[in-house]
Parts: sequence; structure tokens; C-alpha cells
Amino acid sequence: MHAVNGVDFDVARGESLAIVGESGSGKTVAAMALVGLVPSPPARIRGERAVLNGLNLLALDERKLSEIRGSRIGFVFQDPLSALNPVLTIGRQISEVIERHLNIKGGEAKRRAVDWLVRVGIADSQGVADSFPHQLSGGMRQRAMIAMGLAGEPELLIADEPTTALDVTVQAQIVDLMLQLRDDLGMALVWISHDLGVVAGLADRVAVMYAGRIVESGSVQDLYGRPAHPYTRGLISSVPDLRTERLSRLATIPGGTPDPMALPPGCAYFPRCGISERECDARVPVMARISSSHWIACTPAANGIVAAEGQGDE
Repeated sequence: MHAVNGVDFDVARGESLAIVGESGSGKTVAAMALVGLVPSPPARIRGERAVLNGLNLLALDERKLSEIRGSRIGFVFQDPLSALNPVLTIGRQISEVIERHLNIKGGEAKRRAVDWLVRVGIADSQGVADSFPHQLSGGMRQRAMIAMGLAGEPELLIADEPTTALDVTVQAQIVDLMLQLRDDLGMALVWISHDLGVVAGLADRVAVMYAGRIVESGSVQDLYGRPAHPYTRGLISSVPDLRTERLSRLATIPGGTPDPMALPPGCAYFPRCGISERECDARVPVMARISSSHWIACTPAANGIVAAEGQGDE
């Protein structure tokens, strides 16, 4: 099976790219494959290249990749309680990153670990540094996980659903924190999420994934102001609008995500799509540009947009 297939995206320094989609769409696998965190075997990475400032990550062996993970590329995992080592203090885990990747040892590494806890908004930084993961709240653990991801001063930070299971107030604090640190450090940020509300206030550009492929990408204004792919429209329509007092049923996308072991021969969204044509079930659509910053992989939608714009020009 192809967990991820034909994925192509880029992100620049100081920019935020969000990768969104339902659970099982391939978001996390795509990100973890970049840094060699997908178990191989059984997985096989057959991409052409994944380039970090001219360095092809897919051509590196495990030793070289381990030097890049934590230093040039930081990773914030989805569940900090399972990602953090339960038998080491928070301070020790952060200082290990500093010792390994910045070659700073002893007391100075410990001091920097405490400083990073301060930078991610933890008031009792020394107390948290001396604590074990199970002694902290979910929000505190997530902040500690972010501090660990940033402690190696990376060029790129990949955050895998870092606000999952947090209440909305803490979510907003984490988003503000990440944007502030992105600007302060000048790093690139890839944010993986299924929460379109969080993404709207965080990202510069958005890539929508479905069944292992990117089906639409563009700026936040493109995606939210003029969604083109029927799957993107379905995702946005399913978000409750709290600005209206009118009671109505939540919009849903019919059907369920396809079995990755038995994908349709053509477009994977074909069985759930409301605008599909006969050819959609026969061939996989290719990405087509519909504006200077907006791309979709949907033949009927792309044809409809081109036809509508042509009529408008006349």
C-alpha cells in the first residue's frame, strides 16, 4: 500500500505551512518520512528527494540523519506524554538536546534548558525542569515538548497536532507562542492538524491531504476564501459557525475514508464526491494551477473554474 504518494510541498524561512486532512490521510507519515522516523522495514521511502537548504535528506544514512534531527530539524510530537521519557526529568531531556547538537555541556546546558522553558511561557521554569512528565498538566507537557523541539535551534520545526486534546484557551496560547518563536528565530514551521480553526490563525499557506495525496494547496486566503476541491469545501463546511444563532444540522461529508489497501483506480475521493465525472474513476487527477498561488488535483473543479473565468473575461 502507498501510505503517502506523490506528495510535493515547500516552506521558506519565517513561513508557516499547515498540512490538514482527516485522520489517516498521511499527514504524519509524510512528515516523519522526511526525517527518517518511519520504521524501515516494513516501510520503504521511494521519493526522489527531500531537500533542506540544498541537502537531500533521502540520500543520508541513519547516522547523518540523527545529527540533523533535533538540530536543523526540530519535531514536536502529537502526544507529549508518550513522546517524553517517563523516567527522566524535563530539564534533563531538554539539556540532552543541547549537549548533543550544540556541544554545550554540564551546568551551561542545564541553564539553557531552564531558559527554554521560560521562553515557552512556563513561569516556574526551574520547578518544571526538575519535574517528571507525569507530574505536569497537558498544557505544560506540550510547552515542554515545544522547548525540546526548539532547544537545538532548528531551521525547520515540524509540529504534529501540538494542540490536540488541549482546551481552547491553551490552544490559543500555544499558537501565539509558536508564531512568536517562529518570528524570533526566523525558522520555517510545518504545522500538521485536522483543526481548520487553528490553522486559519496560524498558517501562511495550507496543503490539504486526502488518502496519501495533496489534493489542494494555496494561501490561507485561497483555501478559506475560495476553496476549489470538493473535499476542501466539505471540510470547511463541516466546521460549526458560532456566529449564528440559527440551529441547523452540521454539514458532513458522506461515506468514509477509503481503505489504503484498496484505493479506487482513479481519484480516491470519487466515491464521496458530488461533482465527479465518469473519467474521475479512471485516472488519478494531476495538480493544476488555478491562480498564481492556488493548486488543485480535481479535473471537474479545475475545468469548471477555467470555464467560469473564461466567461467572465468575455
